[in-house]
Amino acid sequence: MSALRCVMLLMVGMLLNVTSGCGYHLTNSPSRSLGAAQKVWVPFFSNESISPTAQTVLRRAFYDELHALRGLNPASNEADADLVMKARLISYASKAVSYNALDQAREYSLSLNIELEIIRNGQTAPLWKGRLQGVKQYPANTNLAMQHNAEDQALDAASRILAQKFISALEESY
Repeated sequence: MSALRCVMLLMVGMLLNVTSGCGYHLTNSPSRSLGAAQKVWVPFFSNESISPTAQTVLRRAFYDELHALRGLNPASNEADADLVMKARLISYASKAVSYNALDQAREYSLSLNIELEIIRNGQTAPLWKGRLQGVKQYPANTNLAMQHNAEDQALDAASRILAQKFISALEESY
């Protein structure tokens, strides 16, 4: 019985040895990973939307998320940066998505569509280029100041969602 057990253990060991190199590897290359030693330049987004403040909120959200999630620091100017972004706010839309029994808006949805590109400073080929969308729902309010505040909070949340999607897309090379 012990000889059979030794043979089975030997076969299991050989099987594990053969299957251990079956092609699993990390998918992101080091050239696409973001590191704390890097400085990033995020310009004001060119703004093709109706929002006069969205570009400022987006820029701040990108700096905050890049620092919080990957430790990147803002560069003082584009020439001082390791990574340089180009950004365009394509659309900003806010529309009612649910209503109450009196047919009054109960909830709105804020949607941002942006186009981004990031390159290593001094290079011409982008590390990543594409379009992303961020959406955030927010409650309706009959008080206009409260309604405006809720929309501002939704804009900030949607901007952070976009920054997080961008980091994931860049590092996963989608």
